[in-house]
Amino acid sequence: MRNVTLAATQFACSWDIDDNIAKAEDLVRRAAADGAQIILLQELFQTPYFCAEQHFRHFSLAQNAVEDRAVRHFSNIARELGVVLPISFYERAGTALFNSLTMIDADGTLLGTYRKTHIPQNPGYEEKYYFTPGDTGFVTFRTRFATIGCGICWDQWFPECARALVLNGAEVLLYPTAIGSEPADPGYESSGHWQRVMQGHAGANMVPVVASNRVGNETEGNTPVSFYGTSFITDATGAVVAQADRASETHVSASFDLDALRDFRAGWGTWRDRRPEVYGPLCGHGQG
Repeated sequence: MRNVTLAATQFACSWDIDDNIAKAEDLVRRAAADGAQIILLQELFQTPYFCAEQHFRHFSLAQNAVEDRAVRHFSNIARELGVVLPISFYERAGTALFNSLTMIDADGTLLGTYRKTHIPQNPGYEEKYYFTPGDTGFVTFRTRFATIGCGICWDQWFPECARALVLNGAEVLLYPTAIGSEPADPGYESSGHWQRVMQGHAGANMVPVVASNRVGNETEGNTPVSFYGTSFITDATGAVVAQADRASETHVSASFDLDALRDFRAGWGTWRDRRPEVYGPLCGHGQG
């Protein structure tokens, strides 16, 4: 028996970076006090979601992983509390800028960095202006409590990301997120679709999924975005077992026996019956 408790957090962000880090720390401490060992914070939580418009000044926010304020801060918190913390941040690596995540183990060690693979470009989500497509491939991290696979936001819409991470040994999938209203189509509501896609990743790969989204209303220039929260955790069949509401600054948690889930996957024969030799179309552009 190898039990692990996972937590998802959510909160609103401002341009007070110290306050955002303090909010994040408070939620991490609350989740840890409730027994969580792996605690997920949302995407790019040090600032508002600056990608809603294209502004050169925001390039200055990017930092090297070992110099980033949140990474340094939460390395100490992880060590103090004995918890695993994946930290999303804006990374500068030479001349390239990435939307990245550094995995901090429960002793404060930085295990490595994943760089977001899929970069969206839509009104209100102008990420191709700010980020180079990731060059790390899909990375799994062997932490004290579990082997973890992480995608970042738009990655969560791609089944190839989830499957690659599980094939690489992930026992849990984590997705830090920043998603809300669509400025070009204010009447469109994506939250149900967003959640169901990740439920499908959980069910198809038979691993728990954790998604952390932000809440609150933000305006970048002339572009308002309302973030809808609903951070959640699924079990290995895709059923939602914990979910936050659309507005609260809070955390939710759920516990799993990873050894039992390993046996559950083996019992279904999903990996036994895979046919990689006929999956060639997955490497093409398709006709859709």
